[in-house]
Amino acid sequence: MPGLTSESDDLAMVPVSPDSQTQPVVIYPLRHGLKSQINRLSISWACGNTLRVSVFPKPPQFDTVDGSGDGEAGGGRVVEVKLSNSGDDKEVDAARWRRIAYGSVTPFALLQSRKHSLSAASRMSLDNPPYKAEWWEHVIEYSKEISSLLSDRKPPPRSIIEDPKLVVNEIAEPMCLKAAWELLEIFYVDKQSQSWIPERLLDWLADNNSLFSRTLPTIHSKLVDFQQELVGVQVVEEDPNYWEAMSSALAVGWLETVVSIICGYRPLQLCIQVLLLTENGLVEAVAVLISKMPRMRPSLREENLGECYKTKPDFLKAWEKWRAQTSKLDCSSYWLQCDHQQTREGLKNLIQIMLGNPSVLSNATFNWMELFISHFLYVRPFTAGLESMHNLAKKCMQSKPVSSPHKLFGLILGILGENTEVVLAECSRSFGPWMMAHAVELLTAGSTHAEILLHEEHSKLGGVSIEELHRLVYAQVLSSHALTWQIAPIYFTSCIKQGIGLLENLLYKQPVQHSQILLKSVEICRLYELDTISSNIMRIAGVHHWKHGRKGSGVFWLQQAQDEFRLNRIAKQLFDFMGKSVSDVGFKQWEGLIELLGSESRTAGGLEFLNKYRDFRRSLLQVNGDTPTDAARNAAEALVSLMKNPSTPQRFWLPLLYDSLKLLNWQERPLLNVSQTQLLLNKLQELSMARLRPDFVEADLPSDALSSVRLALATNLGRAILEE
Repeated sequence: MPGLTSESDDLAMVPVSPDSQTQPVVIYPLRHGLKSQINRLSISWACGNTLRVSVFPKPPQFDTVDGSGDGEAGGGRVVEVKLSNSGDDKEVDAARWRRIAYGSVTPFALLQSRKHSLSAASRMSLDNPPYKAEWWEHVIEYSKEISSLLSDRKPPPRSIIEDPKLVVNEIAEPMCLKAAWELLEIFYVDKQSQSWIPERLLDWLADNNSLFSRTLPTIHSKLVDFQQELVGVQVVEEDPNYWEAMSSALAVGWLETVVSIICGYRPLQLCIQVLLLTENGLVEAVAVLISKMPRMRPSLREENLGECYKTKPDFLKAWEKWRAQTSKLDCSSYWLQCDHQQTREGLKNLIQIMLGNPSVLSNATFNWMELFISHFLYVRPFTAGLESMHNLAKKCMQSKPVSSPHKLFGLILGILGENTEVVLAECSRSFGPWMMAHAVELLTAGSTHAEILLHEEHSKLGGVSIEELHRLVYAQVLSSHALTWQIAPIYFTSCIKQGIGLLENLLYKQPVQHSQILLKSVEICRLYELDTISSNIMRIAGVHHWKHGRKGSGVFWLQQAQDEFRLNRIAKQLFDFMGKSVSDVGFKQWEGLIELLGSESRTAGGLEFLNKYRDFRRSLLQVNGDTPTDAARNAAEALVSLMKNPSTPQRFWLPLLYDSLKLLNWQERPLLNVSQTQLLLNKLQELSMARLRPDFVEADLPSDALSSVRLALATNLGRAILEE
């Protein structure tokens, strides 16, 4: 429960457990940063394994005596506490998770595209095996790309000068997620390595043995401890850890490490005796046997030792010859001439490991996984098939049980036991939604049972398969974060049953007030041909901007959505406003919007009038006393055209005439002829009759506007008659 910590105003979460008396209590500090005294707390669950704690200060009237607060009254702080122990959870931080999420999108999308194209081709052809063969190549390419993405950590720079006392080379820090992915690739995808899986496991353990060192004693931790001891050791041959380290490294096939140690620390002096040639020869013989050990694999890494054999007959012949040479050396009479006891016993122990002595192998390893690998190398090199490997693993577990098994051990046992349910459970529990969404492709490519299990549709799940369910879960995880929601559509659209519906919900939930997010949503709709959703989103954006005073943006998005109904309503509002007031200030406020609307909306009278009215006002503003009469006459003709146009609403007649008084009272000569003037007088008469109706709306004009216009028209008519 949350409580106040001593000597501070900070809070802390202290979980209560039945075994809290025997185990150390984990305290989760809450650094809320609130300066005021805390008055109230609110605790709720947030995303994942996280608590959201809201901290509220006292009300202002109780904050201080004089009523002055610290500026935080009425506010508060919200902090989130992640309830997880420090450990493997921290090997991948949030930033790297996002890099992995974005980096895996392209391989996943490309694989789905190839799957659809190959599926279409297989439906058109009766020949199915070529499809399977080609699909396997695509999956292995996909797996390699993901694996390289997970191993983007660079190793530390190596020194130009080699350290002669270097036992363990510093390489890039391994990651459990990558180790699990490689296991799935070895057993389910990489068909080329089916005949030498034990050697692949040996390489896998060499790369990831340090992962187990965090919770278990391992050979890697043994070598690290031995390397630290070398600084104070004078005669390494007399140190038991020297021979134990070599025995352990040899047991799991780290031949280059053993040869490096045994040759780098060759006995130069044995107490005060001179080095004997016999002892030197025995050391050389053991080192040569180790470096020439047969390996049933197509090739070796550049730094590894051994001799490779691709076929089983060739390997068997070389194996028997190598074992005979090792047995012959073990029975050699030269051991009687070796006077240094530690050297003699240490070398004999290495030979026993190469001869596959079970008790020596058990003593040289620290957990069942290391013993499992050692049996592949020296006891049962021809083990094949998952059933045989699983039986051997169970025997090694009985011989070397572990008190706190690593999460990768459960995955290995599930794979060896051909138990797809266990593999899925371990991946989900230990590695989360990302692993489940992407690793399913590996499982279905290499296991018929897994393919049936994962592709079967379940009515209890809404008709979706387990494969689609895991993709939907991962897509929902991406959708919950502001930095990853953009890639969620890739996974939603790969789910046929419910993906599109959830994608629609995701797009509708995005805030339309942010232009970049809105443009991204529209682009996603375009990519996946979601035209209806795109129109709805743009319509929502238009209404939102319009209601919040961003009129131009609102009209723009409504035009993009082709929402004629709302555009017509906006045009009607413009007509209503212009009918009440056409003052310079009011018209300038709406002029840009009129230009943006154009004449596309088909409201009563259309927006054609407002555009013509805008052009007329611009020409009218340019008319003054110095304007040539021809230019003024053009403006007068534009006025007549507007008054004759049936799209011009009646409520605009008087404002138009009142704005044009300087044209009607032109000094040089009348700009309107008799017929034009009579037309305007008739319009004015109709307007006078319309004012008698109860629904007539007066324009926002001076009280003498009508009389001024009538007088100007009468004067112009008299001048026009005289001129004609």
